[in-house]
Amino acid sequence: MTKRRSQHWFGGHGKDAFIHRSWMKNNGLPDDAFDGRPVIGICNTFSEFTPCNAHFRGLVEHIKAGVLEAGGLPLEFPVFSCGESNLRPTAMLFRNLASMDVEESIRGNPMDGVVLMAGCDKTTPALVMGAASCDLPSIVVSGGPMLNGRFQGREIGSGTDVWKFSEDVRAGVMTEREFAQAESAMSRSPGHCMTMGTASTMASMVEALGIALPGNAAYPAVDAHRARLARMSGRRIVEMVREDLRLSAILKKEAFANAIRVNGAIGGSTNAVVHLLAIAGRIGVELTLDDWDELGRNIPTIVDLMPSGRFLMEDFCYAGGIPAVMKEIANLLDLDALTVTGRTLREELAGAMNYNPQVIRPRQQALTPHGGIAVLRGNLAPGGAIIKPSAASPELMRHRGRAVVFEDIDHYKAAVDDPTLDIDESCIMVLKNCGPKGYPGMAEVGNMALPQKLLKKGVRDMVRISDARMSGTAFGTVVLHTAPEAAIGGPFALVRGGDIIELDVDARKLHLDVTDEELERRRLEWEAPVPTMQGGYQGLYVEHVLQADRGADLDFLVGCRGHAIPRESH
Repeated sequence: MTKRRSQHWFGGHGKDAFIHRSWMKNNGLPDDAFDGRPVIGICNTFSEFTPCNAHFRGLVEHIKAGVLEAGGLPLEFPVFSCGESNLRPTAMLFRNLASMDVEESIRGNPMDGVVLMAGCDKTTPALVMGAASCDLPSIVVSGGPMLNGRFQGREIGSGTDVWKFSEDVRAGVMTEREFAQAESAMSRSPGHCMTMGTASTMASMVEALGIALPGNAAYPAVDAHRARLARMSGRRIVEMVREDLRLSAILKKEAFANAIRVNGAIGGSTNAVVHLLAIAGRIGVELTLDDWDELGRNIPTIVDLMPSGRFLMEDFCYAGGIPAVMKEIANLLDLDALTVTGRTLREELAGAMNYNPQVIRPRQQALTPHGGIAVLRGNLAPGGAIIKPSAASPELMRHRGRAVVFEDIDHYKAAVDDPTLDIDESCIMVLKNCGPKGYPGMAEVGNMALPQKLLKKGVRDMVRISDARMSGTAFGTVVLHTAPEAAIGGPFALVRGGDIIELDVDARKLHLDVTDEELERRRLEWEAPVPTMQGGYQGLYVEHVLQADRGADLDFLVGCRGHAIPRESH
């Protein structure tokens, strides 16, 4: 048998092995802990600043138990935790930093395989990106969603109802007291968002990719099934090490194609686009925006879940979860794709059942016949922009309107509720300088709240365009990820108030009705914005971040660098 990676630290009788074993023994490990059994790293994104992952102290014990039961040695390590709800200026700014932490922690430490404990939005892609760059046997354990929110006798969804309630308050149809009461009613158990926001979407994506056990995406954080899944993942990673089943054997192009199609079927977050592009870049799979459009174009959205539909993750779980969805669209998937179980997707789906056709609809009763993510192009977005049809208003999917331009987020906040703002419901709201370099970090501000004076008229949706992202829990006719972004002088930077913009989702068109000559004249007048921070990680980020159509990774992180044994330090 090939010498295990951990034995380059712990094996033998020399000085270095003495040092490595001796210091580890101060935690009470016996001599036979270093007898060549698989050493399993458990990458934990626990943080009390990341409420979605705050229950991981308990969950990790189940993973450790599973590793021990299978004959492995579990060793937990912390990495940077990207908490969506608290981290400023935006968690996306730190996704790549966290991935660097994960990658170097894996490569630099004596582990043979790794369990990735993810939950909150950016923790999942960050951990998978870092692990993909190392290509060790790896398995994802998600923390699970919260229980359904309950408010005034009805179910409410995290994020999705925040946006609705906030606009209702601004429109004068909900009181401030009711708004405050909804806080505790919305978040009533450990776990991440229970809507099909980015956290639930990315948990679904790792399951669809085949790098998590079946059922990973949907079991609530407090359901005993979550603990059992963690335990079984601990057992399975030990076997994966013995089989040398690495991420590169699973994360093939067909796995990404399956995930893109599942994203359309579940009405998944637009954020999955940048995250899957980045993961593919790390493992060495060629994946583009055109793949997203081609593979997802005719996928029906069959999961009736907020923000696209009515139900929540708890309902989705007990309806059958991702396996039931994948079985419903099985003829659209590559069923020969390998999964972390060592079996094919075909084998894993054989026993899947749909227990609630209201939540997971039959294809002939789809929520949206053509879901997925639509990729738009035109002179306004030559690098592409995206929209989520299942969360948009059908009557606005083809629209021509006058641009009302906000130069940055501060301009938007200062102007949106100004009663003198020249805007009506036929206009198109344009928000610039919120892309990867512009914010920096590409914040979730694309789903701009509508002007108060229009909300009071009963308006609840308008076409909005930005180079930003939006929360996966959000909804509306919102065009996002416009590339190239305004901050680097893309055509989006040249839009002016009063310009006419044409959106045609069916034709995949986003056009600025301005002549090439006028755009060139404006380009000569354009001045690049001054970065908000010089030096430090943010300075490094702004200098090296790629555009949204390439996953917004840092250019020097793209590619799989492997798990070479670092040089000895003694």
